[in-house]
Amino acid sequence: MKNFLIFPLIALMLFISTVSCDKDDVQPTIDPGSIDTPADLTAVLNDIYSNSDAPGMAVSVIKNDSVLYQQSFGKATIERNKPYTNQTSQPIGSISKTFVAAAIVKAIEQGYFTLETNINDILPVELKNPKIPDAVIKVKHLVTHTSGLLDEAGSYFQAYHILPGEDISTEGAQLLVGGFGIQQRETMPLADFLASYYYPGGDLYSSENFASTAPGSTWNYSNIATSLAAYLVETATGIDFKEYVTTNILLPLGMTRTAYNMEELNSENMAELYWDKSTPLPDYANDSYPDGSIHTCNEDLAKFLLDMMKGAKGQSATLFSAAGYKMLFEALIPEGIVPEILAENQGVFWFLNGEEIKHDGSDPGTSCNLQFSKDGNSGYFLLTNMDASTDIHDQAYFELAGKVHAAVSAFIQHQ
Repeated sequence: MKNFLIFPLIALMLFISTVSCDKDDVQPTIDPGSIDTPADLTAVLNDIYSNSDAPGMAVSVIKNDSVLYQQSFGKATIERNKPYTNQTSQPIGSISKTFVAAAIVKAIEQGYFTLETNINDILPVELKNPKIPDAVIKVKHLVTHTSGLLDEAGSYFQAYHILPGEDISTEGAQLLVGGFGIQQRETMPLADFLASYYYPGGDLYSSENFASTAPGSTWNYSNIATSLAAYLVETATGIDFKEYVTTNILLPLGMTRTAYNMEELNSENMAELYWDKSTPLPDYANDSYPDGSIHTCNEDLAKFLLDMMKGAKGQSATLFSAAGYKMLFEALIPEGIVPEILAENQGVFWFLNGEEIKHDGSDPGTSCNLQFSKDGNSGYFLLTNMDASTDIHDQAYFELAGKVHAAVSAFIQHQ
């Protein structure tokens, strides 16, 4: 069984990149001419959902500065027959990294550091790559996955944990405990987790956490390095990262149903996460929470996407100056460093590929993708509470995502 916490995001990006380029392979049963109206799209998506393994799903479509379509399908909780609605909250996996991106740019605009700042000018304790002790790791290296700081699979598994109070005798809990070694425990503070991973003497410290290549020279997708970037914001500003994001990103956008901690949200609006339709998973968390653990809903995420799209056009000042939005989506590394099949380049965590700007996310029981055109004129996202984290389930999600992509693309063409 493959590493279900790291590699599915890459597989998902590969798949969405493929269907974006070759729509004929994914929409043989969809007639673009038949999806003219929101009602047409609902009918098609309802059919796609009904023939999928997804417990529930949500879709928003934006074009020309308006949310043209927003609908949810299926169940938030199958056992209670609770519908998945536009207010249903769920984690969105690595799409959370785009909120780290927003926090980084906000902190830069507030004057705390720049993309060129050495991370050791911010960190309270110097961090060194033991394989290249003199290497200078800059903020821009963290936000482009070129820092030389790696995710060691075994250690990253240990960041995930079942929350206290959850029943670990259930089939879903035993899948996490027995299959992947995820234990039930309290959450470790972010600073403590990063220290245990990056500093000698830490329980998770290993030479395998570091690459032997110079910062900026190679691309290695890193969840933990993303959380280190979030910790830079926390250290530089003196404000807890969750609080910083809430104050500077969520509240200005009116995202009142979005939070990192589930307990801050109405439990009646939370989606159950599923291994499969008959196997709900227990509530779990991640010590490295900034990289993938924000919880949001269809209505709220559409507000974020709409602002990002307006910002890409230079038409928003809600979160940053025009220069700040430009920084988010500007190619930051030389061509050829990001694997060609994934994207052409990297902005501040955002993937830049041709005319598309995107990010995807996958964790146990949640699989999502989000993308918009580089000109900011059209975009959409898909949220599901289904699993795509192993070979057992990923193809089912990829097929669903491909069909949704084709249907949404056909709808956008007629607007």
